Amino acid sequence: MISITNLNDNLPELIIADSVMIEVIDKITGQVYRRELPLEYKETDNGIILVGENAHGSRSEIVFLSCEAMNRMKDIMGKGPDEHHCD
Repeated sequence: MISITNLNDNLPELIIADSVMIEVIDKITGQVYRRELPLEYKETDNGIILVGENAHGSRSEIVFLSCEAMNRMKDIMGKGPDEHHCD
């Protein structure tokens, strides 16, 4: 699960991009590397979806669900807390 942190209260409810910029810090050297990747990006309060191609050229998606989305799914499947939301 991921934690989506809003650094600014004015962020939109939906963020979409055709590519992503990824930045990593090498554990051994401490060197910072930045790469632009051709991945579609979609972010909502439910989590983040990355879409690209696998090694065979087929569409492939990775979904990172937020804690809030996981709790909603548990509730829908009847595995959440035993309480009524209508009261």
